[in-house]
Amino acid sequence: MNGDMQHAEDPHYAALRAQANEEGDKMSACFDRAHETYESGDGAAAKQLSNEGRAHKEKMEQLNREAADWIFAANNSSSPPGTIDLHGLYVQEAIERTELALQAAQSRGGSNLRVIVGKGLHSKNHVAKIKPAIEQLMAKYSFAAELDSQNEGVLVVHLGGEAQGRRGMDADEVTRRLNSDEKCVIM
Repeated sequence: MNGDMQHAEDPHYAALRAQANEEGDKMSACFDRAHETYESGDGAAAKQLSNEGRAHKEKMEQLNREAADWIFAANNSSSPPGTIDLHGLYVQEAIERTELALQAAQSRGGSNLRVIVGKGLHSKNHVAKIKPAIEQLMAKYSFAAELDSQNEGVLVVHLGGEAQGRRGMDADEVTRRLNSDEKCVIM
């Protein structure tokens, strides 16, 4: 097994994601039935089905959070300071973990953050999803970032904002933007 994806094959992790997917399927079925029931004129039954759908959604989100927490901890248990590995995370989870890592690196006074985004080899059709999302996040916060010359699956983020002659924002502005209520939505 390739070292970058070893934890994604763990039975505990796989079971959490599978259970989350099952809850998502149940959620969709409830919402579909709720819509049909409402259209047929039974508002009370539609409301009950909608409530069931919301319960399945909450359970799905809880299971996905648990899976994300587990794999992130497993992947990063031996990572050096200033490096995070995003393998096994969904795109939005990777964005959230990267934002937290940026805040932590800034508070430590680090100059760089190495973000292991992968090359997309394990993604559907081998199309990277996390890498472009994290690149977009860096652009949003005006962080200079570049691929590691030794590994194109690693994005090196320059917290001072400078890479290849580009200038970014100061630390106060970075902290303000990371702490703002702005949300990055990437589908």
